[in-house]
Parts: sequence; C-alpha cells; structure tokens
Amino acid sequence: MGARESFLATAIFLLTYLLISGRRLKILPLYRPAAALLGAVLMVTAGVMTPEESYRAVDYDTLVLLLGMMVLAAYLDLAGFFSRAAEWILIRAGTAERLLRWVILTSGALSALLVNDTVCLMFTPLLVAVLVRGGLPLPPFLLALAMSANIGSACTLVGNPQNMIIGHRSGIGFAEFFVSLAPASVLGLGVLYLLLRWGYRAELRAVVIRPADTELRAPTDRRLLALTFGVLGLVTLGFLAGTNLAWTALAGGAVVMVLGRRDTHEVLKRVDWHLMVFFAALFIVVHGFNETGLPDRLFEALRPWFGTNVTAQTWNLAWLSVVGSNVFSNVPYVLVAGKWLGSLLEPELMWKVLALTTTFAGNLTLLGSVANLIVVESARGHAEIGFWDYARYGIPVTLSSTAIGVAVLLWMH
Repeated sequence: MGARESFLATAIFLLTYLLISGRRLKILPLYRPAAALLGAVLMVTAGVMTPEESYRAVDYDTLVLLLGMMVLAAYLDLAGFFSRAAEWILIRAGTAERLLRWVILTSGALSALLVNDTVCLMFTPLLVAVLVRGGLPLPPFLLALAMSANIGSACTLVGNPQNMIIGHRSGIGFAEFFVSLAPASVLGLGVLYLLLRWGYRAELRAVVIRPADTELRAPTDRRLLALTFGVLGLVTLGFLAGTNLAWTALAGGAVVMVLGRRDTHEVLKRVDWHLMVFFAALFIVVHGFNETGLPDRLFEALRPWFGTNVTAQTWNLAWLSVVGSNVFSNVPYVLVAGKWLGSLLEPELMWKVLALTTTFAGNLTLLGSVANLIVVESARGHAEIGFWDYARYGIPVTLSSTAIGVAVLLWMH
C-alpha cells in the first residue's frame, strides 16, 4: 500500500471511530452501524481497497454464527422463555439478596449460551416491568444484569461477537475454550455479586418481595419452547464435537424455522440486523487500517514492553486490552491486536487472555459494552443510571474480576 493509500486508510479509520463514538457523545447523529458502513464505503471509493478486497475482508463465519444464535434466541423469546425466566427467578427469590444472585446467575448462564447483547435486549424490559410492579429498586438489578451478561459471555465462543472472531482466528476448540474460561467467569460472577450486595446493602435489606406483584402471566408455547431447547442442546453438542460453529448454529436455526410453525417474518424481525451490518462494515474498515502496517509498527514499538516471559506477556496484554477495548471498543481492538499474538511466546494462551480481558473490560464504564447501553436505554423512564453511577461499580468489578481471571488462566496454563 502506497503512502497516499496508507494516509487515507488511517484517516478513514479514525473518522469511523470518531463517528462510532460521536453518537454516544452526542457530537453527531449517526448510529454505530451507519458510521461503520460509511467507513467501509469510503475505504472502497477512496481507492484504499477494491470491492473484491472488501468482500474478502469480511469474516463471514462470525456473521453466520451470530445470525444462527440470534435466530435461536428469537424463537426462545417467541416461546415465552424470557418472560417465564424473569417471573420464575423473581417469585422464588424470597429476598432481595437472593434475587440479585438469581439475576446474576441467570443472565450469566444465558449469555454463555446465547449472544450477550441479545439476552440483554430481550430480558431487560421484562425485568424492569416486574421490578417496577413490585416496587423494587432498579439500579442494583440493572447493573447485575448488564455486568453478568458481559462476564458470563466470556466463557464460550458463542457468548459475544469478539469471542466468535477469536474462535475462528485462533483455531481453539469450543470445549477447550470453555474449560479454560469457565472458572474465571464463575469467579467473576461471584466478585460481581459480592460488590453489588455490599454496595447496595441498605437498599436490598429494605426490600420486601411479594410474589403477587412479580407475576407476569405471560403465555408460553410449550411445544416451541421444548423444540428450541432441544435443538439448542444438539447445537451445543455439535460445538463440543468440534463441528463448524457457524454452520452448526445456522443449521439449528433452520431446523427450528422448519418445525416451529411460526411466521418466519416475525422471527427475522427479532434478529439484530443493525449489529450484523455494523460488524460486516467494521471488518472492512479495520482490514484497510491493518493493511497500512501501522498496527504492526505499533506492536514493534510495544514489543520490549511486553516482556520476555509468559507471565509478563500475559499481564501486559491483559491491561493493554482493558485500556484498548475501552478506547477503541472491543471488536475493533480484537481485530487489530489479534495480529500480534502469533509473535508472543504462548499464542493460544494469549488468545484466551484476549477473550477474557476484552469481554470483562466491557464492565469498566457505561460506554464499554453494547450490553450496558441496551440495559440502561431499555430502563430509561424508570431509572436513570449515569456514567459515574455505573463507573462506581464498573471500575472495581472490572479490575478485580480481570486480575482474578488472568491469574486463574495462568495457574491453569
């Protein structure tokens, strides 16, 4: 790539990032998908990439996997699963502290099986409705939902988009990844529960949960629910057996579509196409930036700082990833940093560290994760959670869970 193309690619990358952040900072009105799409178009029209190169830059495996998992989640929603899950945990909690624990466990577990953003999108309105009806304080439970979705999603290759990218580029198997990351995720959920329970101890002790107030009376399609869970179980077995993640998930979605007896238009409306467009365009923008060689030169400048042993490289990559994920957003950071890991001493370990830290880093601030924004926006009008309201818990949760998680990965390695 010539000097002109390198300059244009870098400028377009920076402009795209500014526009992606701009809506959150209320500078410009473009939403994230539109900003990324504009960046992709500029990469081609400015001559940085040809249309054929832009097509090759897209990681279709990640998009197909994302689509398959979102289709399965949409059928669970249509079957009434999320409504029943919200009602079940609220009725059986008994006390506010147990309710907090149930929200964390449920959100964390669901986000490991499904995409964390999808879980938050479908679960938050139901949780808010029940909390408001029961007169319960919203902030601790909303923080619990968002943060546990991030932490729980870290333990599988289908829990979040950055892990999907890491799975395809690292070659790590589903089962091996889960065995390595699950202990760190479980401990992270424990840290989250302890910090929120301590921070909101006065509000939680004052709460009385009345089962009658938490009843949603949502209809459930038992046949569709059984079918979807059955297929999801088979899909998970396929993952564990080492089949192609993307096409196994999409095959599961197709099977439920054929047997579900529901209007498929209604199902596909529930797929987050904006997220699909965002990632497809982002692959093009980041590829164009990577071709400038600037990320490689940056890594060469940082290489001495990484250290010369596995322990030093692990910790330095961890903290760099926490910062990088919050400055550049986790998916663009993974796309750039993933190129560096082959030069480190234990690439497979470093991929796992990258997955853990870029996901846990989403809890640092309100803007660190799409899941956080989904939860806060869905609850707007009932509860206002500001940047510092979130950071008060997000910073200690992120730092402590990341430190413990990385230590566990090193110990297991």
